[in-house]
Amino acid sequence: MKKEDLILVIDMQNVYLSGQKWACLNTEGAAQNILKVLDAAGNRDVPALFTKFMPPQDPFGRWKTYNETYRDINENEWLNEMVVPLQKAAGNYPVFEKSVYSSLKVPEIKKAALETTAHGGRVVLTGVVAECCVLSTAFDAIDLGCEFIYVTDAVSGFDRPREDASILMLSGLSPLHGKIMDTGSYLKET
Repeated sequence: MKKEDLILVIDMQNVYLSGQKWACLNTEGAAQNILKVLDAAGNRDVPALFTKFMPPQDPFGRWKTYNETYRDINENEWLNEMVVPLQKAAGNYPVFEKSVYSSLKVPEIKKAALETTAHGGRVVLTGVVAECCVLSTAFDAIDLGCEFIYVTDAVSGFDRPREDASILMLSGLSPLHGKIMDTGSYLKET
């Protein structure tokens, strides 16, 4: 972990827990690994930002259909809250709502990522959903010229084949645009 890095915790909300409508393969395990990263980050003054996916307020096109299809999720406050293991940590960092997949569409996060890059840091990707919001954020990071770190066991997807496909796609862009590593390897970096 470099002190210049930016830890990005993407959409770790209750709707992605086991047994929920959008359950990911290992949201609970990813949350525990995110906590390890955040604990180390706090000890080294590494910044972190959280995102929360919320439905678009004035949806257009397919987002309108999305809102209609997932109204039950959109209107359930508990499903949209951060998972319990990360609630306290989220209280220590800025939390930004977004209504698109990529976290880098949030102006404040984009600015932080660019500043991180200007100072030799990387955008560290954690959270859910591997094949959706995390992958979209990785591609936007690449397009912005930001190096990414994809922390495999701090990211969860809907199932193993989709998680593996996300890693495979990003591996084609590694090491030029980023690195793929697990929590232990990331924390051992100097």
